[in-house]
Amino acid sequence: MANPLQAENPRRAVRIGICGLGTVGSGTVNVMARNFDEIAARCGRPVEIVQIGARRDNPACDTSQLDTTREIFDVANNPDVDILVELIGGTTVARELVLAAIENGKHVVTANKALIAEHGNELFAAAADKGVTIAYEAAVAGGIPIIKSLREGLVGNRIQWLAGIINGTGNYILTEMREKGRGFAEALSQAQQLGYAEADPTFDVEGIDAAHKLVIMASLAFAMPLAFDKVYTEGISGVSSEDIRYADELGYRIKHLGIARRTEQGVELRVHPTLIPQRRLIANVNGVMNAVLVNGDAVGPTLYYGAGAGARGTAPAGGGAYGAVVGPPA
Repeated sequence: MANPLQAENPRRAVRIGICGLGTVGSGTVNVMARNFDEIAARCGRPVEIVQIGARRDNPACDTSQLDTTREIFDVANNPDVDILVELIGGTTVARELVLAAIENGKHVVTANKALIAEHGNELFAAAADKGVTIAYEAAVAGGIPIIKSLREGLVGNRIQWLAGIINGTGNYILTEMREKGRGFAEALSQAQQLGYAEADPTFDVEGIDAAHKLVIMASLAFAMPLAFDKVYTEGISGVSSEDIRYADELGYRIKHLGIARRTEQGVELRVHPTLIPQRRLIANVNGVMNAVLVNGDAVGPTLYYGAGAGARGTAPAGGGAYGAVVGPPA
C-alpha cells in the first residue's frame, strides 16, 4: 500500500522531520495524511514526512510506514531532512535541537511559544547566519493566522495596540465560572479532566503562557526585540466567583488579556484579568477559543478569532508554516 505521507516523486519533495509525537505532533501527522494533496498544491511541490523522532509511539496517529527514532537529534542530523518540526516543548532540549538543525542548514517549524519568547533573539540570529527560516505561526493562537497577519497583512499600518484572549485554558475556566457558577478550583479541575489544563497548570492560570505569546506578537507589531522579562504578568487564580458575578451585574465580563500598546515612553506589555463591556465582540469569546484585536492607524480595529490550542487548532498552522518556508507555486 502506498504511504499517504510520501510523494510519488521524492526528488521534488520537501522532506519533513517531526520531533515530538504528542497531541500536536500526532495531529500534524494526521493533518498531513488527510490533506497531503492540498498542501502540495498550495506549496507548489510535495511535502512529505521522512522521519519522526519521539520517545514513544502515539496511537492517535499511524506512523507504521515512517522511519521513527527514539533519539530526536537523529532528525536534526539527518541529511535527508529539509525542515525540522519541533514539537517537543520546553526551552532547554528544544533550544539545543533547533540550534543543531540550524547548524545543519535545515529550516525549522515550531509551535513552541516559550522557546521563541525566551530564546528567539538568539535563534533568529543563528538562522540568519545560516540562511534558513524559523516559522512559528503555530506558536501563537493555534490555528489563527495572527503571525502572518502582523508580518504581512497589516504591514502598511502603524500598529497602535493589540489585545488578545490568547490562552484557551484560562478562557475556559473563566467561562465555566460565569456560565455555571463554579469557583476557580472547581473550574480548573474540570479543565484538567477534559484535557484542557495540564496536571501542573501554572503556565496557563498564572499568565506565563499568555505572556510568551504576547511578547511574540509585540515583537512583530512594533518591530522590537523579544522581551519576555519586561512583561507585567498576572494570572486568573485570584479571580473569584463573586468577582465574576459582580462584573456581570455591572454589564462587564472578566477576560484574561494580553495587551501591548505603543506609548510615548515605549511599548507597554501586560497580561492580566480585564473588565470588558459585555457588548464588545471579544467579551463574547468563550470556552477554549482565542481572539486577538489589532488596531492599526489605517485599517482601525480588526479581530482574529478561532481555535487556539490542541491538535485541531495548532496542527493546521504547521501546514501553513511549511508553505511559508517552501513558498507558493511559481
